[in-house]
Amino acid sequence: MSDPKSRNAAIAAACIMLGFGIAAFYMPTMMIALGARSPVLAGIFAAVFVVGFFLVFWLRGRSQRRRD
Repeated sequence: MSDPKSRNAAIAAACIMLGFGIAAFYMPTMMIALGARSPVLAGIFAAVFVVGFFLVFWLRGRSQRRRD
């Protein structure tokens, strides 16, 4: 992992994981707040969060493949 390309990919992945980790830490609080209004809205929020996590890495992988 000494070449700049893999180091930059690792840094980007770590930043994405940190961002989603912080969001996941506060997710129960957000789910309870949304669930007080509508349980369906809380479920949609959870689904969007999970899909968004995988979507970010999928888009990053596509972007990296285009550069190669």
